[in-house]
Amino acid sequence: MLKPKVNVEDIPTILDVVAIAMRRKEGLWLMHKRPLDKVHGGLWEFPGGKVEPGEVSENALIREVCEELGVVVSVDSLTLVASARSLANADMPAIVISLYTCANWAGEPAALEGGEVGWFTPEQIYKLPRPPLDVELAEKLFAYI
Repeated sequence: MLKPKVNVEDIPTILDVVAIAMRRKEGLWLMHKRPLDKVHGGLWEFPGGKVEPGEVSENALIREVCEELGVVVSVDSLTLVASARSLANADMPAIVISLYTCANWAGEPAALEGGEVGWFTPEQIYKLPRPPLDVELAEKLFAYI
């Protein structure tokens, strides 16, 4: 029996992304406004970024949070709470975002790569303009807590 030929370029790739939901004691959550020159520019998201090849998700998140916000988090302070996935299209591969909560970190978060950061209640977050996957992640996060 002949096996069908598979063209590797036709197999969609997945972009593995990690994000963090940082919560202050008074119940406010950190959101990051994407720089205008990026995809989804001007929309609010949970901070994070891409997992590099060979990198463990938690280590990628620790690196991204340090680069993007200038704060230090430990693996012990991270808890995976939700994920969301988009389908691939002509412009983008499929994206899988894993969202972790964190209540302990060192430093004060700042928008080091542009955009801005802000602290919001869940009700305020629901009203912010957000990328579709962050809408889904917020719904799952706030149903979880």
